[in-house]
Order: sequence, then C-alpha cells, then structure tokens
Amino acid sequence: MTAHAAVRSSDPAFGGRQPHAVQKALGMLEAVAQLGPGSTAKEIATFAGVPPATAYRMLNLLVADGYLVRVPDLSGFALGRRTAELAYAAAESNPSESLHEVMEDLRLRTRFGLHVASFAGGRLRFVDQDPDHEIVAITMLSKSLHANAIGKLMLAHLPDSCPPGDMRRITDFTVCDSEMLVRELHGVMSAGYAQENQETRLGRAALAVPIRDASSFVVGGLYLHGSAAKVRPEPDLVKFLVDGAARLTGLL
Repeated sequence: MTAHAAVRSSDPAFGGRQPHAVQKALGMLEAVAQLGPGSTAKEIATFAGVPPATAYRMLNLLVADGYLVRVPDLSGFALGRRTAELAYAAAESNPSESLHEVMEDLRLRTRFGLHVASFAGGRLRFVDQDPDHEIVAITMLSKSLHANAIGKLMLAHLPDSCPPGDMRRITDFTVCDSEMLVRELHGVMSAGYAQENQETRLGRAALAVPIRDASSFVVGGLYLHGSAAKVRPEPDLVKFLVDGAARLTGLL
C-alpha cells in the first residue's frame, strides 16, 4: 500500500528503499484509524512514534495518494478513499457485521438518538453519529466531560488520560463540585452506565454505556440522548444499551 506512495515520491527521506518507511507509514494510518477523524499531525506523529518533520512529509504523501484526507477546517486528518477501499475489500473477504451495520439495526429499535464515541488517545470523538438525531452543541461534550454522560463514562474508565479540568457550570443542573463528581464516577463503575440530566443543555438527558475491545478494555461508549422527560435509566432502556454495546465488542 505505502510502497505505491514511496515510488511516486521524489523525497529521499521517504523512499521505498528506506528500511522503516513502510512501517512508519502504516503506523501513521493506524494512528488516524485509532485516534479518529480530525487527528492533528502532532498527535499522529506521537502515536506512531515518528519524528514531526518526517510525519509532515509522510502525511502530505498519504493525502496526495488518497490514503488520508484533510478534514474540512484543515485542522487535522481522516482516513481517505483508498484506505476505505482496502477496508471494504477486507470486509468482503470477511463478511462479519460492521459497527455501522450494528448501529443501523439498533437505531431501528429505539426512538432516541444513538451514537458511538471513541476514547482512543484519551480524547472523546464521535465516530458514528445518528443522522436523524443531531447532538446539539456536540463540541461541548468533549470540552465538558464532567457535565455529560459520555464524558463521565470516559472519566470513570480512563481517569488518568482525561482529567476533568475546569468544571465550569453550564446550566443550573451542572455538577461542579469535584467530590460530588468522584462519587458519581464511582456510581458509574458500579451501575455500569453513566447519565446526564440537563447538565450541558436544558431539556436534554442522556445515558451512556461502555464499548469494549476484544480484550475487554473500554475503548469507547454507546451514547443515547433525547428529551429530559423521556430518557431515564429505566431497566429496559439500560438493558437495550448494554446489549447493544455487547454487539459492538471488538468493532470500535
């Protein structure tokens, strides 16, 4: 895959004969896949263990060849068309259920918005969003982890990678006391789910449950949101989310 990019390059620092060029390029593609869309060059370089100068050259080549693309605001990178084609070919040879297919099926079974978030690299990113239920003020969720269900889930399971930082008040319902938050995070671990009730947006409530990889490590979360009058941690709704997250094991 990356040999194609190297052959077209005139940059001697990224020639096909360089012993580690292919490994570095593959590592950078893996970094974008793990970190998610919008990954910055610095984040990719750190994740892949590539010097920044080399990373910038490789990223430009991977973009030029279609393996990566720049996100619309040019702040970072995402997987490109040619990488998607490779993934599609791999899926065709191993027709197991994909994350998006599972999510489409789950969305048919609920009236609420349903999204998948990744915790890769200690950052909260939504990697599969419900097209029929937009998350209003979605950027607020990653900036105010203490005030929303998916953020609390991340803080509970990955406390060292994402400190709560400034626990600012967003609404009258926002929990801004660190001791109260710690107690709530302990409750998340014991109950198996996190919840929010009008803490980042008035009228909105949400629930979140962990998604695990094949080794049972928490790598993300399944996030359900809707009206504060209707989204509550009732047993049937929590079971729906837990069962749905189980189907997503190893797919994120």
